[in-house]
Amino acid sequence: MTCGQAKRLFADHWSQSLSADQEIALEAHLGGCDVCRPEADRLGALWSDLARLPAEEPGPGLRPRFYDLLRGARSQPASANKPQMSWRIAAGIALLAAGVPIGYALRPKDPELAQLREEVSSMRQLVALSLLQQQSASERLRGVSWAYRAEPSDSEVLRALLDRVNSDPNVNVRLAAVDALHAFGSSDAARKAVLGSLEKQDAPLVQVAIVDLLVDLHDRDAKPVLRRMARNVSTDAGVRQRVQWALEKLQ
Repeated sequence: MTCGQAKRLFADHWSQSLSADQEIALEAHLGGCDVCRPEADRLGALWSDLARLPAEEPGPGLRPRFYDLLRGARSQPASANKPQMSWRIAAGIALLAAGVPIGYALRPKDPELAQLREEVSSMRQLVALSLLQQQSASERLRGVSWAYRAEPSDSEVLRALLDRVNSDPNVNVRLAAVDALHAFGSSDAARKAVLGSLEKQDAPLVQVAIVDLLVDLHDRDAKPVLRRMARNVSTDAGVRQRVQWALEKLQ
């Protein structure tokens, strides 16, 4: 077992969902690997302690502003401008929610907090990679949802998503993985890989989703491939129509 294979099993090991053979192989690897063993110990402790992470709190001025908005909405007559009242309440809730990460980010930097964030990021990666390898399509869809929380520079999660796009037997998983690739669009390698997967697809829905992704990423390097698809009479008619639209957008 390689280190990469072992790391993909960490989350399943902690959630006690590995088979007996996988458990034995993982324990054997950890017993002889001075790199993976301390990482597994550290992240395993984090897995157990995630529920005790400190709650993020908004700044002191947000709550009074929220209640001011709420009182202002309540002061309106019940029959007058209900859409406006609903909008104000929604805006107040959004303001309160947005203040949580903003207020937390503005706190003085703490090396321990930075290390904790790094470990949480590593945990998200492990959970995403583990779920993306499951036999159940619903579990793989959960893995895609976890992939949204990965860092845009995470090459392992990117490779796992591309693998789902290219080889997953479930069309819904492939579509979800294509959507998740939007977050990785700043990477040249990601854009090239997405383009390379377009002609491998046999499901028109997935082809259209990839075409839309290439347009969203403003990938003008995709035009030769798109022109080739537009000329290919074996390409689905609806896909060819979408390809023509994409070529116009990328001019």
